[in-house]
Amino acid sequence: MLVLGLETSCDETGLALFDSERGLLGQVLYSQIQLHAEYGGVVPELASRDHVRKLIPLLEQLLQQTGVTKQQINAIAYTRGPGLMGALMTGALFGRTLAYALNIPAIGVHHMEGHLLAPLLSSKPPQFPFVALLVSGGHTQLMAAYGIGQYELLGESIDDAAGEAFDKVAKMMGLPYPGGPNIAKLALQGDPKSFDLPRPLMHQALDFSFSGMKTAVLTRYNKVKGQGREADLAASFQEAMVDTLVKKAIRALKHTGLKQLVIAGGVSANQLLRERLESDLKKIKSQVYYAEPALCTDNGAMIAFAGWQRLKAGQMDDLSVTTTPRWPMSELQPPA
Repeated sequence: MLVLGLETSCDETGLALFDSERGLLGQVLYSQIQLHAEYGGVVPELASRDHVRKLIPLLEQLLQQTGVTKQQINAIAYTRGPGLMGALMTGALFGRTLAYALNIPAIGVHHMEGHLLAPLLSSKPPQFPFVALLVSGGHTQLMAAYGIGQYELLGESIDDAAGEAFDKVAKMMGLPYPGGPNIAKLALQGDPKSFDLPRPLMHQALDFSFSGMKTAVLTRYNKVKGQGREADLAASFQEAMVDTLVKKAIRALKHTGLKQLVIAGGVSANQLLRERLESDLKKIKSQVYYAEPALCTDNGAMIAFAGWQRLKAGQMDDLSVTTTPRWPMSELQPPA
């Protein structure tokens, strides 16, 4: 089965072709970073309009890149949610309409299930069951994954997501959008022990809270502003964030008795986080798995792959176009 995947949940327009026998044939990705950079964050209306402009040219580019024709596509998977309503609707309408024109099935995919399954596209994929740490601009969750659609929520952020906290801290420090990579770059020049930042909810179950950490950074930044200590503060913030994520992930592994951790989402590309996980999981004889670097951020490949997992079981959507901006993973069911 040849599946076209469409990702338009936020500010990336991603398309990919996944073949159930040959694997990922190719993908194209357009990022709107420059478009939103002057605003310090994503402007939903601008994101939707840019998806409209880019979908057809990107599809043509993907088909040319892979040597595939539209008529060879067997099914289409698009992001149904969660995400920005306008951005989701743009991709859903495009995908559903193209599927109707080609007389092929289409299915709406959960964006975070796509992230969770992305590491399964790697050359050495994890096997179910495992604990998944999903860290992105909109979500921070710990899930126990026992199979496709068999997910148990262990803990999540009660306020800001990890990626959102990175972006907000970067903005308050005058760093460009997106915040995560720029905080990490600046942190290389600083001392992570310079500022003692709080780790909220560190000793309370498996939930996260990052708004207090963000506020603490703002308080300290206002005190030292103009003293050239931005790198130290960035390093201290990154250290607090990584320390929290790693310790919570280890706690989740011990809680479930599982020995495999999958980490996915944009923040999973953070080098310090990866190094710390590699080191600390060895101590408890557990293993960590990541998506390929190109599949850490939002992309069409993860949507195509997640869609195929359900399409091969006979799942598909009808002609109505449904988007779900708020969509808990607990509502997902295993393929029939």
